[in-house]
Amino acid sequence: MNIVISGYGKMGREVEKIALSRKHIIVAKLDTVEDWEKYSGQISSADVVIDFSMPAVVVDNIYRCFDLGLPVVTGTTGWYDHTGEVTERCKKKDGSLFYAPNFSIGVNLFFKINEHLARLISGVEGYKVQVEETHHVHKLDAPSGTAIKTAEGIIAGNEKIKKWVDHRTDKPEELPVISFREGEVPGTHTVIWDSNADRITLKHEAKNRSGFALGAVMAAEFVVGKKGVFTMEDLLGI
Repeated sequence: MNIVISGYGKMGREVEKIALSRKHIIVAKLDTVEDWEKYSGQISSADVVIDFSMPAVVVDNIYRCFDLGLPVVTGTTGWYDHTGEVTERCKKKDGSLFYAPNFSIGVNLFFKINEHLARLISGVEGYKVQVEETHHVHKLDAPSGTAIKTAEGIIAGNEKIKKWVDHRTDKPEELPVISFREGEVPGTHTVIWDSNADRITLKHEAKNRSGFALGAVMAAEFVVGKKGVFTMEDLLGI
């Protein structure tokens, strides 16, 4: 495939390495609005765009891809309050969008285990749950998209919890999601179910960015030739 990388930072460089190792071609690397015009010729030869840009520009990038008839895969988070309108635009433009808060295969298995655990505990008294996430100091959004999806999975599986909050709380209907920003941590997410008798901990710890990049390239391979909005559940069949 011919791939455009939108957002050539640390994740963009990891995507480039994985894509090249899988015999794909990088036709353009974009970092600014002007780059979309500057490299328009190369972009016109692309099969797909992989976006790891910034929350402030990602929706515009997605819309550019719809206008150009290019499938787009994005791992940028911090825009999910626009999901409804983006989905409608995708339908209107007959576009192709694959998005995920986290492209790691392991994290997506973690999501499923988390949902199942929440359902199991929903009928048990005495447990209070908390989500914690730690990322590198360069990450702009907090909580992370992965932490939010984790929280939503718990809420979906446990009717006692009504909403998540981004601070500590003693209210039984609220799920605290606590964020830490430290050094160069790729991403650690922990779910803690605590009672007076014991503690159950579910944790995913990324060792590096390569797992995210591999998942993004696999998503690009999956979405080419398809129309609609897709997630990792579609790719993995889970």
